[in-house]
Amino acid sequence: MPESIQTTALAATAGSASDADLLAQTAVAVRAAASALRERFGAVVRYRTREELMRALAANDDVVLDVLRPRLTLLRPDARVVEDELAGGALPPGEWWVLDPAEGNVNHLHALPEWAVTATLVRDNQPVLTAVHLPLTGETYTALAGAGAHLDGRPLRVSGTTDLGLSVVATSQARPDEDEKVVRRIGSSITAMLLDALVVRTSVPATLHLLNVAAGRIDAFWQFAGARADLLPGALLVAEAGGRISDAEGRPWTPESESFLAAGPGVHTQAVTTLSR
Repeated sequence: MPESIQTTALAATAGSASDADLLAQTAVAVRAAASALRERFGAVVRYRTREELMRALAANDDVVLDVLRPRLTLLRPDARVVEDELAGGALPPGEWWVLDPAEGNVNHLHALPEWAVTATLVRDNQPVLTAVHLPLTGETYTALAGAGAHLDGRPLRVSGTTDLGLSVVATSQARPDEDEKVVRRIGSSITAMLLDALVVRTSVPATLHLLNVAAGRIDAFWQFAGARADLLPGALLVAEAGGRISDAEGRPWTPESESFLAAGPGVHTQAVTTLSR
């Protein structure tokens, strides 16, 4: 991936028209797959062991992928699909679909409303387009490199707030069974933000926080570690909505980075300072 995801917002490529059509069809596919997951939503799914939990999570993923994968294959027959939604790092050359079939899967199992279905097309390690659908609200967020970010066709714009002390910020647990050093770093960063920001929100999944950053509802989001599937969709949305993407130290972010920060330009530098303490 290039030095910064924000390079995606440079002049549109020669294939932009076809990519715009592809995004529209991707959004249709994501909505169809999300509808299948919505039918499974309601009662709390009980589990007594880690094995039972993993089976329940996989069952939700499979329901979505059974609908989504064949539709995306028809749209882009030569594109490969990333099978591991917790994977990070660079991808081999070519086109890849990075999918999170049930972003916020644990929330879904617990009958909590914060979950979504996402699909992002990556071309030679460059995110090209993304579609995120929230079945319980019916909202579809989309972004196309160089062409902006939208909510149901309406342009999105990040917050213009310039004072971190007046900002709503958010973070997310990176993943289950995280390394203890990362967990402690998350804790210290929350403490630092509690001192400097107006309100600190802590919950999963990351993508929903990033949707709110792109829409200007939240001023900044940060996370340590993380995977392609839970950061790429929101990163593209925020960048195309005019936000700044970096690691927590302010350096260009890539999927190999050990931290992630997305913020409105007015508070990005202040957030870096807070997180670097």
